[in-house]
Amino acid sequence: MYTLSKRIFDIFLSLIIIVLVLTWLVPLIFIITFLTTKENPFYFQQRVGKNGKQFKIYKFRSMKGEVPENDPLLSNEEVLRITYFGKFLRKYRIDEFPQFINVIKGEMSIVGPRPERQFFLDQMISHIPQYKRLQKIKPGITSLGQIRFGYADNIQDMLQRARYDLKYLENYNLWTDLKIIFATIIVVFKGKGK
Repeated sequence: MYTLSKRIFDIFLSLIIIVLVLTWLVPLIFIITFLTTKENPFYFQQRVGKNGKQFKIYKFRSMKGEVPENDPLLSNEEVLRITYFGKFLRKYRIDEFPQFINVIKGEMSIVGPRPERQFFLDQMISHIPQYKRLQKIKPGITSLGQIRFGYADNIQDMLQRARYDLKYLENYNLWTDLKIIFATIIVVFKGKGK
């Protein structure tokens, strides 16, 4: 019952965001990104989803250039490529908005553990074998780890954030999801992204 209600909620909220926000935000970001970088305003990256299935996550571009597919750089190592506009997008987590398309496609949920790249996922599982259990559910745009810990710049940070996501797995329900969404809205308005 929870899985069905979660999926209905995900689709309903995602459609609202896409219609009310992305319809005007995409053209605006397209113009600003093209004027500042001459690049595609969307950024795609391979991530691992439910049951280990690979998918391409959608984000608004916040950095110049393309990272090679086999280059597992973390955000603190990529800081020199972040544009001024990209810093703004990250600060208010606007760069994450295209992931509502991933939700509509059924690759992600609004709330769930953050999807990782295979390179980092393998390292995390080697440190915390039970982390593999998180692949039983869809990854999310936001998570308990994301609001309690925030962005992770290295493996140690990722491991600490993973503990919150494992805690979510022990007690996830629609009420917990709503609390995480509400907490995420507060984080967004406070500009706590980076």
